[in-house]
Amino acid sequence: MRAITVQDRDAGVGGLTLTELPYPHAAENDVVVRVHAAGFTPGELTWPGTWTDRAGRDRTPSVPGHELSGVVAGLGYGTTGLSVGQRVFGLADWTRDGSLAEYVAVEARNLAPLPADVDHVTAAAVPISGLTAWQALFDHARLTTGQTVLVHGAAGGVGSLAVQLAREAGARVIGTGRADDRDTALGLGADTFVDLQAERIEDVGEVDVVLDVIGGEILDRSTALVRPGGTVVTIAHPVTVHPVDGRAVFFVVEPDRARLAELAARLRDGRLRPLVGPVRPLTEAAAAFAPQKRTPGKTIIRVAQD
Repeated sequence: MRAITVQDRDAGVGGLTLTELPYPHAAENDVVVRVHAAGFTPGELTWPGTWTDRAGRDRTPSVPGHELSGVVAGLGYGTTGLSVGQRVFGLADWTRDGSLAEYVAVEARNLAPLPADVDHVTAAAVPISGLTAWQALFDHARLTTGQTVLVHGAAGGVGSLAVQLAREAGARVIGTGRADDRDTALGLGADTFVDLQAERIEDVGEVDVVLDVIGGEILDRSTALVRPGGTVVTIAHPVTVHPVDGRAVFFVVEPDRARLAELAARLRDGRLRPLVGPVRPLTEAAAAFAPQKRTPGKTIIRVAQD
């Protein structure tokens, strides 16, 4: 099979190449997926899991990319809940070969069925961002109807889905970002928007929840806005400034089949719309990693036609 691989951690993006690899082995409780579309995170070449397995052993050449949508091509011993030929989407393990390949072996529990009327490109844009937004808002912050949530990066991958999920839950949503993100954030359901380059977040008043994807000074300033009993949740780095009478949570997204199914239902019903940017073939995946001019939406790699 063809796959994008990386061998030299010092080479960065320049070390990504399109190569031939053996068909993946399906271990116990694994599923082999024929990948139709895949997503990646530009910074993942710096992640430890890109270079080592769970035991810390070198696993290069490794295949990057962790989001995928495709069709089940094979089942490992003992695998239940999914069947050959079924459409699925989800997350590849952080410390195993990823989704920028024609086939990938994934733990079955990391995948959920994909409705027939949701296309693979759309689905591939959801797993990391969608699960991150869901877990931040509902599992960690316990957001409820009538509360106010401040979503930083409201037009980004995580933020755009968080705005939609929070609005559906009956929360008041304040989005932040750059000036040219305003229309996007408001169009997704944010009640108000703050331009972080020209306006003060302190002027929004108290909020029940802060969802942060930026870190640094913005995160530190945001904690002062959390009203008593509220929560600041971040995926940027551990919190150093805590709310006076609230909670602070730093977390890394975890695979969750049940939550993926919830997201799939919203995709099918039109209640959730990921922002999809450029769609490029597998042969251009290495180039897609390179720093580029900021474009709206998540870049997706189309590996096979639907």
